[in-house]
Amino acid sequence: MYDPTVARLTYRALLGRRRALILGALPLLLIVLSVAVRGLTGADDQTAADVLGGFALATMVPIIGVIAGTGAIGPEIDDGSVVYLLSKPLKRPTIIFTKLIVAVAVTMVFSAVPTLIAGLILNGNGQQVAVAYTVAALVASIAYSALFLLLGTVSRHAVVFGLVYALVWEALFGSLVPGARTLSVQQWSLAVAHKVAGGDLVTSDVGLTTATVLLIAVTVLATWYAGQKLRALTLAGEE
Repeated sequence: MYDPTVARLTYRALLGRRRALILGALPLLLIVLSVAVRGLTGADDQTAADVLGGFALATMVPIIGVIAGTGAIGPEIDDGSVVYLLSKPLKRPTIIFTKLIVAVAVTMVFSAVPTLIAGLILNGNGQQVAVAYTVAALVASIAYSALFLLLGTVSRHAVVFGLVYALVWEALFGSLVPGARTLSVQQWSLAVAHKVAGGDLVTSDVGLTTATVLLIAVTVLATWYAGQKLRALTLAGEE
């Protein structure tokens, strides 16, 4: 289910100079912001939770997920180079699963690691805030990568749709419409973070059991369907 050659090519595509600069911009901004906030307000648990929840988890993680998830396969489909990959004796689910692993790894490195660093800067992990949001970023990275990899497989406008979901649905509707929060990767990951923190600083509108089931279901179904769409793409090319 994992092909090293596909992984190497995907890493190379995702971590090219221009895309690496884009991936690194938000984490750098988060750390700079955390240093500034710590210098102005000192170590405060509520402030740390607000910064990590409002910027890191609500904005940085989904945007990085969009870049990594869609970038793992979207450009290859757009420029037609995916045909060369599909001509190899590789199972289509293996290609998708390998690209998912790479997208998840890249998203985790560029989102969870900076979140932990920012949390330690803000309040030294008081009340487990830094660790809780880091776990939330790790969990969200998996689901976002699967969703946006699927978008990259089915649409040439995957980045646009991904940003609409991340910034409009999750950030806007998720904060204004209570019912929309149930269908939010952010809220699912916050449920896991709430369990880790064990206090009132990290809260979620979704229960832990529901969140866990939905995270697993979305990841599995998105990965499976992306594999099916890639098979259909192969058949269309052969015809």
